[in-house]
Amino acid sequence: MKIAVIGVGQMGSAIIKGLLNQHEDDIIGMNPVNPRVSKFAQEAGFRLVNSSEEVVSKKPAVVIITTPAKVTLAVLEELAALPAHTVIISAAAGIRLADIAAILPTNPLAAIIPNIPVAVNAGTIGLALGGHVMAPAFDKINHVLTPLGEIIRVPESQLGIVGTIGGCGPAFVDVLMDALGDAGVKYGLNRSTAYRLAASMVNGSGKLALQTGLTPAQLRDQVTSPGGTTIRGVEALEKNGFRYAVMDAVNKANG
Repeated sequence: MKIAVIGVGQMGSAIIKGLLNQHEDDIIGMNPVNPRVSKFAQEAGFRLVNSSEEVVSKKPAVVIITTPAKVTLAVLEELAALPAHTVIISAAAGIRLADIAAILPTNPLAAIIPNIPVAVNAGTIGLALGGHVMAPAFDKINHVLTPLGEIIRVPESQLGIVGTIGGCGPAFVDVLMDALGDAGVKYGLNRSTAYRLAASMVNGSGKLALQTGLTPAQLRDQVTSPGGTTIRGVEALEKNGFRYAVMDAVNKANG
């Protein structure tokens, strides 16, 4: 399937990496001339073009928009000659499906809020569907997004909070892993081992939650024996306002 990624910044690059990991070999990246992007395209092995006209001429089955919001509508205007069956997936924050539909009224549309772990096919992707998404278009959307990570389908109005938790959340978890790493070093682990331990724990905990469907509270109870060491640690987190700190971080990021 021919897939075009418009905008090869941090998110566009992450999506391309994830697609290449899944052996998608017909990928076009579009970006203004930029040495970093040119080097990335050469090393990763995808076609790079520098204009919307070149993208339109390739007639991709799916176009993923990852451009900054301030230029997105202008870029979409340049893509208005795409075939009506081309699926448009927008990852441009702040651009509504209605805004896209005003420019591309006959194309199947979807809006996504992905996060950077799509680069290693472990992303969290908020998905809202727009107009004209019938079975063939939905199949294309699934083909592109499913290998990149977990899809969370929500109404468009909820994409903002999905983006905050899914997109900002990795940074919050990185802070947690860094703190756990420091604690490990305090007790004698070398730093690389401490960081690897923390990352493995987070990875396993996330997988367990997804695969079992248990709530975080149920999973916590599985490892907090009465009078045990873990519950004493949980008590310390509560004493220091850990839960409120996380909720406040989401409030600030979502504000």
